[in-house]
Amino acid sequence: MYIEDDPVSFAVVQALLSGQPDVRLIRAQTGGEGVSLARSEHPDAILLDMHLPDMSGIEVVRRLSEDIAAKAFRVLLLTGDKLNIDVLKAMSLGAFEYLVKPVNREALEGALGRALAVKAGKKS
Repeated sequence: MYIEDDPVSFAVVQALLSGQPDVRLIRAQTGGEGVSLARSEHPDAILLDMHLPDMSGIEVVRRLSEDIAAKAFRVLLLTGDKLNIDVLKAMSLGAFEYLVKPVNREALEGALGRALAVKAGKKS
């Protein structure tokens, strides 16, 4: 799942993942919609923009913290921000990794692979 309000950013990630036959990308355009969809759709991983129209990425991670702790899914921050206090806060609340936009295919696939390997209990 990708929680992203910008249609261009979503389209870029969708194109980058289009060659992955096992990937089905669900989009949420707000943090609230993302939290709700995460709980109903049970994605393996969530890509999360840090700047959403209704709440920050930190708040999304906070609301999903019990699910993250239960290893229901891994959250990957996908943000235009370099490493900063908001990214560190989200990581401390359970986000798995962060990537800086614009992201390339290799970085995105690598991060997703690591997240899914950890979720499955494998070493990365």
